[in-house]
Amino acid sequence: MPNPSEQSSCLVLENFIGGKFVPCRTHIDSYDPSVGEVYCRVPDSGAPEVEAAVAAAKEAFPGWSARSPEQRAQVLNKLADLLDANVEEFAQAESRDQGKTVTFARTVDIPRSAYNFRFFASSLLHHTNDCSQTDHMGCLHYTIRCPVGVAGLISPWNLPLYLLTWKIAPAIAAGNTVVAKPSEMTSVTAWMMCKLMQQAGVPPGVVNIVFGTGPKAGDALVGHPDVPLVSFTGSTATAQCITERSAPYCKKLSLELGGKNPAIIFADADLDRCIETTVRSSFSNQKWKTGAPSDPGNDNGALISQEHLEKVRSFVALAKSEGGTVHCGEGVDQLHLPERNAKGYFMPATVISGISDSSRVMQEEIFGPVTCVSPFDSEEEAVSKGNGVRYGLAATVWSQDVGKFNRMARKIQAGLVWTNCWLVRDLNLPFGGMKKSGCGREGGKDSYHFFTEVKTVTVKH
Repeated sequence: MPNPSEQSSCLVLENFIGGKFVPCRTHIDSYDPSVGEVYCRVPDSGAPEVEAAVAAAKEAFPGWSARSPEQRAQVLNKLADLLDANVEEFAQAESRDQGKTVTFARTVDIPRSAYNFRFFASSLLHHTNDCSQTDHMGCLHYTIRCPVGVAGLISPWNLPLYLLTWKIAPAIAAGNTVVAKPSEMTSVTAWMMCKLMQQAGVPPGVVNIVFGTGPKAGDALVGHPDVPLVSFTGSTATAQCITERSAPYCKKLSLELGGKNPAIIFADADLDRCIETTVRSSFSNQKWKTGAPSDPGNDNGALISQEHLEKVRSFVALAKSEGGTVHCGEGVDQLHLPERNAKGYFMPATVISGISDSSRVMQEEIFGPVTCVSPFDSEEEAVSKGNGVRYGLAATVWSQDVGKFNRMARKIQAGLVWTNCWLVRDLNLPFGGMKKSGCGREGGKDSYHFFTEVKTVTVKH
C-alpha cells in the first residue's frame, strides 16, 4: 500500500461509495499540523454524495443482514488482519494527518483499530436473547434482535481511525450497512482503509465513506430519512444540532461528547504511581514532551490546526488574567523544534493553579495540553468540585481507602470512574457519559443493542 506520509505531491482523496472510489468536484485543504502546510485535499461532499451513499447502503442491506453472524465475523477478522499487516503505513499517515507522534499511532491508534474489528467479530457470536413462558395461556415468548438498517456514523479528529472503527465494527457486525463521515481534518486513514475493503471481502455498499464538513455532509447524513440511526462522537454543540435535525424522524442516537474529567487525589494515594499516571491522563494524546511527531523521544506532537492552537492558548491567557499561576508550559517553557517544524501547531504541556471553580478555564473543555490543579479539604468538597461542571464523561479517584473510593465512585457524576488507574478498558462494559457528555452507551452488549432493534415474539402452542 502506498504510504501517504512519503508522497511529495498533494494527496487528493475520493469518496468510497458502493465499493468504488468516486471523485468529488470540490475539495477542502487538509494540513499537516506538524509543519503547517497543506498536504491533502479532501472531498467537500454534500447532499448528492450522501444520497448516493445511502442508496448504496440500502441496496446492500438485505444481502449483508441475511449473512450469518459467523460469516460476518470472518469479514471483520480479515479486515483486522489487513490493518495489522499495514500498521506502519497507517501509523505514519495518522501521525502526519493528525499531528500525534508516530509512536503513539503505531502502538495505540492502529493496533486498537484492528482490535475493534476482532472484538466485535467475537462478541457478536456470544449474545443471547430472552425467553419466557406463560403456562395458563399456553404461550411461549421470546425476543429476537434485528439490524436497524443504514447507520450514520460521524467520528472526530482526535482518534481518527480508532474511533471510526469503534463505530463501523459493531454496526456491520450486527448486520447493518453504514455511511460514515470522518472529520474533514483527519480523513486519510479512513480513505486508506477503504482500499482494504475488497480484499477483506466486504460487499459493495456495506461500508460507504463520504468525506466533508459537518454543515454539508454531516447535516445531509443525520437529516436523511433513510438513515434511522446515528452514532456521533464530537462536540456538545454539534450534538445539539444533530438531535434537532434528526428529531422529526425519531432516530436512534448515541452521542459521545465532551468532557471535563476530574482526577481526584487524596492524601493517602500512592503518589509515585498516581503522579506518573495523572501526567499521562492529563496530557495523553497531547502529552508532556513536545516536538516533531517523527522523533520517538517525543510524547506530544502538534495540535490539529492553527485555529485550535489559538483557542487552547486563549484559555492560558484567560487564566493569567484571572490571577492564575502557570507553572510550566505555555509562556514559561520554550519549545526547541527542528527547522522543518517551525510553523507547526505545537504547544508545551501546561499546568495552572490558582483559578476559581467558576472560571471558564475550570468549567470548559480545553481539549489541549492544559491541566488545572485545585486543592480540596474533604470528600464532600471533592465531590462538589468534580460534579460542578456540565460534563460527566469520566473521572479518576486515587486513594488507598477502599471505602473512600467506593463512596466517591457512587457520588461522582460520570459514566466511567477509574480508581487507582486510568484508561484500563474492558470493551465488554459500557462506555458513555452523563449530563452534557452525551447519551447512550457503547461497548460489547451495549453496542449490539444500539445497532439492533428488539422484537418480542409470542407463540401460542
